[in-house]
Amino acid sequence: MAVLIPALGSCVSRMTSGEKRLAERLEQKLDDDYLIWYDVPVGPKQSHPDFVVIHPRRGLLILETKDWRLDTILKATRQAWDIQANGEHKVVINPVAQARHCAIQVVNALERDTQLIQTTGNHAGKLAFPWGYGVVLTRITRKQFDDAGLDQAIAPHLVICQDEMLESADEEAFQQRLWDMFPHAFGGAMSLPQLDRVRWIMFPEVRPPSQRTFFDDTDADAELPDVMQVMDLQQEQLARSLGDGHRVIHGVAGSGKTMILGFRAEHLAKAQTPTSKPILVLCFNEPLAVKLDAMFTARGIADRVHARNFHKWCWHQLKTFGQPLPGQGPDMFDQMVDGVIRAVERSQIPSGQYQAILIDEGHDFRPEWLKLVTQMVDPATNSLLLLYDDAQSIYERSRTRQFSFKSVGIQAQGRTNILKINYRNTKQILQTASLIAADLLSPEEHDDDGIPVVRPVSYGREGPPPLVVRLPNLRDEVEHLADLLADEHHSGGRAWGDMAILCHDHTVMNACAEALHRRRLPHQVRRRSGDYRPAQDAIRVMTMRVSKGLEFPLVAIPGLGAMPAPGADEKEAARLFYVAATRATDKLLLTASGAGGFGKRFVAGVTA
Repeated sequence: MAVLIPALGSCVSRMTSGEKRLAERLEQKLDDDYLIWYDVPVGPKQSHPDFVVIHPRRGLLILETKDWRLDTILKATRQAWDIQANGEHKVVINPVAQARHCAIQVVNALERDTQLIQTTGNHAGKLAFPWGYGVVLTRITRKQFDDAGLDQAIAPHLVICQDEMLESADEEAFQQRLWDMFPHAFGGAMSLPQLDRVRWIMFPEVRPPSQRTFFDDTDADAELPDVMQVMDLQQEQLARSLGDGHRVIHGVAGSGKTMILGFRAEHLAKAQTPTSKPILVLCFNEPLAVKLDAMFTARGIADRVHARNFHKWCWHQLKTFGQPLPGQGPDMFDQMVDGVIRAVERSQIPSGQYQAILIDEGHDFRPEWLKLVTQMVDPATNSLLLLYDDAQSIYERSRTRQFSFKSVGIQAQGRTNILKINYRNTKQILQTASLIAADLLSPEEHDDDGIPVVRPVSYGREGPPPLVVRLPNLRDEVEHLADLLADEHHSGGRAWGDMAILCHDHTVMNACAEALHRRRLPHQVRRRSGDYRPAQDAIRVMTMRVSKGLEFPLVAIPGLGAMPAPGADEKEAARLFYVAATRATDKLLLTASGAGGFGKRFVAGVTA
């Protein structure tokens, strides 16, 4: 069965009856290695073909679908067709010319990539795999097509007719109809890396944020990157298939949850009307909110999509609607949240303020926070997306008791997806993180309304083993890390902003900052709200807790010999380490001093 993106159930409401039948036939009668996109904008000019079909050996095919009956067509030439639809006379471009125009736009964009073209022979400079285009006439039989002389306007092999796409149609004959639409069978099979490059060029929205800001698709002279990263097919299908209503995604660290959230936010923002309510993106950690806001600003949607950390949003709610603000104190944040909850109950703060709400790192939210947030969704849209990973729940207050999503107003039944594959980390980094957190990753099954624990599965990307260094004391650790990071920049060419030091407490964080200062290495210490500036090219120094949701090519973690702290819960410390270690995409540096803590595990478990 072929893969349809978006899933049929999520897009059937916007299909014509003919498009629906064709989608069903393509799914049913094509093999598993066919990929089909329905009504997805493609290429630099974002044209909208009805269907795009890709097969690694057959190539790329653009299909236009027309639900016209024979009596709808008044006149047909190779250039234009006169049609009478719903009592209205229109002249439209020949549908095969429409498909061809879209296909050529796509091919021209793909041929800019030297890794997608043939380099020798008669077809040098042309695509390295076949491409074609065609038309599906869902209400005209082959006999009607021939008898009406439509073969003079469209070459017969470029058409699939109504009686050739019946449910009873032979699978091989149906596939042959598609293959006949390819004018040439030059080139070879499309490799998986080539498929990713095709998707990168055709569907800009599947690129991760890091690859969406530096490349301008509208610049014909822009140089294509050597490495093209895209969502995997499961992530793309899920992102494009998220419909209305409440949706919950349980995803392991590094599974692309935040990328899916960004895709969803952009999709909703582009579909907005001028009178639409804003879209709210919430998270717990302030640095993650800053990062999300920067991402939405880069995409030009920050005026419609508001990224906030939860407590800052609560403070704005109290201030905007004239409610008392709590004074400074240890329970200030709890009072702030309680003030919003009570004001909503009294209707002094209105509910339903947002067209949609998207919650990142939802495992950090208390049940009563989730109950509050669900009330802020406009009932007319009822659009809520919750991203969750219980293994990363590092704030004890968010795990004070077990709860069901239903109990907080989240309708998760039948609307839950699980992402198990970790794409962010190399296999070596994930193995190291799991060495400490193994007990936290034991899978626990729940129904859609419960909260499962999902064990991550490595995507298999290889990298250097984490460097584990034992030293006499903390001062030696931070001095050694400063030397390593300086060498990464000066000898390895790594940008300062691609490196982070994640610490289990402020004592270690301050020691790291002092070591970097002594060497005059550019660094940014996140001690309080507002200190994190993602655009600055500087080594990030922050606690493990506030790093959650972020990622860096290189992560250094000092002080493992002091984790867990005396009297601290070992499982809580293991969660913190797991979160910190999985921030690293390529390289992980670990240091420890003393005879105890997590450092001793690495002597036996990794390398000394």
